[in-house]
Order: sequence, then structure tokens, then C-alpha cells
Amino acid sequence: MHYLYPRLLQGAMHEAYCHSSYYEGGTHGYADMGYRSQEHALRATFKRLLHNLASRGLTGGELLEIGCGYGYLLDEARPFFQRRVGTEFSPQAVEIARATGAEVFVGGVDQILPDTRFDCIIAVQVIEHIYEPRSFLDQLVRCARPGGHIILATPDIGGFLRKTMGRGWPSFKVPEHVLYFDYLTLSSLMYGAGLTDVQKLPYPHAFPLGLITAKFGFKLPSWLGRLSIWVPATTVAAYGRVTSE
Repeated sequence: MHYLYPRLLQGAMHEAYCHSSYYEGGTHGYADMGYRSQEHALRATFKRLLHNLASRGLTGGELLEIGCGYGYLLDEARPFFQRRVGTEFSPQAVEIARATGAEVFVGGVDQILPDTRFDCIIAVQVIEHIYEPRSFLDQLVRCARPGGHIILATPDIGGFLRKTMGRGWPSFKVPEHVLYFDYLTLSSLMYGAGLTDVQKLPYPHAFPLGLITAKFGFKLPSWLGRLSIWVPATTVAAYGRVTSE
């Protein structure tokens, strides 16, 4: 298991998530390119994810997304789920996400009512921010219906891109990324929380070209920088089934 040391106290990191600058060019978060500027690439990524879930029979019913940002995934999920619910720490992001017609709450999974259950729970690029991942996953399991599924996606520290870029790997984001997973550690976490039939999920990821070139010190014209490029081996994703009560 890989982890960040030293790191901010959890409360201090939560304060950063709540600030509007986290998504639009602050010291932490999406500093290189604002979240809204990545909308086209993010929507393309989420569309591909949802189609991959549908092909495995993991869509339909009620969806919960933890850490939904501006609600791009929730919006793309309209054709795939009857009900869409999200949580997000940034109040400003929540207002934007609510415009998709989804129910979105300020905070974390603890904002979900205790008797509410979902068929599918998605946490994309979230688990690497979590200080107590087992407790977090236990909460997700309690929010899922028996027979439902939990999907986790996170930067792949065991992937080709990290091995190639070494210390320059973009997902070494200090201080917000505190844990780093590969498929072995991610699936072990999921099995440890009682999930069954854990399987690897393909997760192609699109990025704005301008964001990629910025990592190498090159700045492109805005029209060219917004073009989406599919980058392999950036993210590891897995899904597991919640056992019947």
C-alpha cells in the first residue's frame, strides 16, 4: 500500500474541498485547468464508463455518486438510472450539480438518510482522498441494496503511466491524494468490506490536450487545448456486489 506522508489533518483537507477555488484554479484541486474547462473530456470519460456498466448489467434503478463535482456523471446517467443522487463537499459545486435534475447533498456519504438504499454506488477519483478507506467503504455498503453494486475508480499507481513518469506522475497531488491503489490493493479493500464477485472494470480516461501539455511545460492556444485525448493506463477501476442480507 502506498500513502502520502506527511499529510494535512483530515479536517483541514475538508475545508479545502468546501472552498469554491478547489474546482477553479485554487492552490489545491484543479489548479492546472479549472474543472469546468475539462467538462468535454470528463463527460466523454463518464459516457464510456456508463456504457461499460450497462454492458455488464450494472445500470438501472437508483444511483448514488459520492463526490459528484459539477454533476457531469449524474447528467450523463439520465438514460441509465431512474433516480440519481449525489454528494459533494463544495456548496458551489452542489448548486451546479443540482441543475442536472439530480438530488445532490452538501457533504459526504453521511448525508444520505439511514434507510435509503441504492442499486449502484459510484465513487470516481474519491478513494485516494479518503483517510479511513475501510470505514468509508463500510458506509457505502450500508447504503446499497442487497444485490447492488459498488464501483470505485482511482489513479493506478501500478500502471504503466506512473512507472514511466516516476516522480512526475500527475496523480502525485499533494496534499489531497493521501492513498494510492493498484488493482490488488483496491480489490483487497473491497473484499475486506464484504463485497463479492469483485472484478476489474475498464476505465478509459479522456483529458484535455492543454492539461497534458501543461504537465510538460507547454502552453497551447485555448481552442487547441480543449481537444480531448484518450490516455491509457491512468485509472484502475473495480466493481463488487453487495451480498444479500
